[in-house]
Amino acid sequence: MTTSVATLQSSSAFVQEYIDIVTGRDPHQPEFLQAVQEVVVSLEPVLERHSQYRDQRVLERMLEPERVIQFRVPWQADDGTVHVNRGFRVGFNSAIGPYKGGLRFHPSVNLSILKFLAFEQVFKNSLTGQPIGGGKGGSDFDPRCRSDREVMRFCQSFMTELYRHVGHNTDVPAGDIGVGGREIGFLFGQYKRITNTFTGVLTGRGPGWGGSLLRPEATGYGAVYFAAEMANTEGKTLEGMQCLVSGSGNVAQYACRKLIELGAIPVTLSDSSGWIHDPAGIDEEKLQFVMHLKNECRGRISEYCEKYSTATYTPTESGASSNALWAVQADAAFPSATQNEINAEDAGNLVAGGVRLVSEGANMPTTPEAQDILVDAGVLLGPGKAANAGGVAVSALEMAQASQRLRWTTEEVDRHLRRIMHDIHAVCLEAAHAYGFERDYRHGANIAGFRKVADAMLDQGLV
Repeated sequence: MTTSVATLQSSSAFVQEYIDIVTGRDPHQPEFLQAVQEVVVSLEPVLERHSQYRDQRVLERMLEPERVIQFRVPWQADDGTVHVNRGFRVGFNSAIGPYKGGLRFHPSVNLSILKFLAFEQVFKNSLTGQPIGGGKGGSDFDPRCRSDREVMRFCQSFMTELYRHVGHNTDVPAGDIGVGGREIGFLFGQYKRITNTFTGVLTGRGPGWGGSLLRPEATGYGAVYFAAEMANTEGKTLEGMQCLVSGSGNVAQYACRKLIELGAIPVTLSDSSGWIHDPAGIDEEKLQFVMHLKNECRGRISEYCEKYSTATYTPTESGASSNALWAVQADAAFPSATQNEINAEDAGNLVAGGVRLVSEGANMPTTPEAQDILVDAGVLLGPGKAANAGGVAVSALEMAQASQRLRWTTEEVDRHLRRIMHDIHAVCLEAAHAYGFERDYRHGANIAGFRKVADAMLDQGLV
């Protein structure tokens, strides 16, 4: 019988002890506190069985980032006005390799969100089996509605400070929300200009100048591969499954593509304005329209319905307690938009609508209460730190290619990605079983990710 997070949270003084430590230090960082809580609830049996982790206070050390850098980013708009944004880089843990994690440019960026993302990244990167630590960074700059020249000036100003703190053996940033190929190009160009070096300091670069094939697709593909592994434990495949996908950015687009390739039927997509439901299914032709709409025209998902009469559009209701997208009847769900997009009410709707499998394409898209509802109902839940690890896994493969001055084929990268997702699924199941959590992937991911990093910290002494 799987032990629920809610049970552990309500009964364990162990959990409360660590929550109190973090709350005392960072009382105004709710996203970070949530991320810590979701990990700590899994680790009580681990620390009970392995006294060396308690004696050396490994978990306490792991809850504090190794470094946090904040800086101002002044830049000039096309009309001559001067703007100032905040820049951040959080290096959370480097026990198994250089910090690795994306840069996010979005108005919502603050230290709490970046610490949550960097903390999650420690466990996610550990699960990939690659030698990379965890970090995250970004700015409250919004690249939307800015010209290419404005984005270039911002990126150059941002990198003029960040370059001091990164390097291919120290910290290797990548893209995230608001940071795509354009932004990575501008950031890399400024780093090369300042340092007079051409090194793999950033991943997500263009394939023509050191990037890896399949990097844009990797997170979405990986989430689907993980879902296929979960389905396989019940003797099923994804073929024929009706699938709910949220978001319409990079992760959602390529999750849809891989679902289509495997014979599944994605029927929803969304953006901040609302969501579409296409009961006929989103096929490759329709997906190409979405990719053109979102990547080149920067349009709204509502325009899908103007082209395809089979679909309906539902605008986002301000202040609504739930998202009606999750009430659509389906077999599987792929939340691929943002954190906490599925709450308890949404989870109840997913269960009632027949969903039996959820693979998180976004980081922490499901609240703890929603997770409990899904798992207690027997839904297979692939947590983000495992299910969406495909992106950073291929980033690590890009680092390997860059260091060897090699370029692998799409087929080679895809083969490595599928193997990595298979291995992540296996180690999560193995760890969950070893510590009494059976098929609860949440606990398995937390435990497997923690133990690898914790053992490396012990090997390296008190640093």
